[in-house]
Amino acid sequence: MILVMGGAFQGKLRWAKEEYHLREGWIDGETCGMEEIWSCSGISRFHEYIKRALKLGVLTEEEEGDAFVRELYERNPRLVVVTNELGYGIVPIEPFDRLYRERTGRICTGIAAGAREVVRVVCGIGIKLKKAEEEKDD
Repeated sequence: MILVMGGAFQGKLRWAKEEYHLREGWIDGETCGMEEIWSCSGISRFHEYIKRALKLGVLTEEEEGDAFVRELYERNPRLVVVTNELGYGIVPIEPFDRLYRERTGRICTGIAAGAREVVRVVCGIGIKLKKAEEEKDD
């Protein structure tokens, strides 16, 4: 699995499509069917997928988030996950918004822990925070 993250409108999706040669098989986390994540090549706006799941009453408990990450690795281990970075700035007043921010961060942390690569994209430039074993410098 590969995690690509960064601020809004920083070119994450374009960078991921070019870097990993994935033009097809992408879903949009804001509009996709909830089951599509198990078979797609990549998901953009993953943070919106999590928000939708929370609104459906799924992933509301930390254990559910951990189980979701495990299932994602089992069912779609080659997935490219593109997500906005959340959590900078003022803590939201609304309880749902705080839960959304916290759950997204924890799920992305779980994905990053097992990911082959973790990349932060700023202004369309990918900075590899975690490299695949074959790319690591000696």
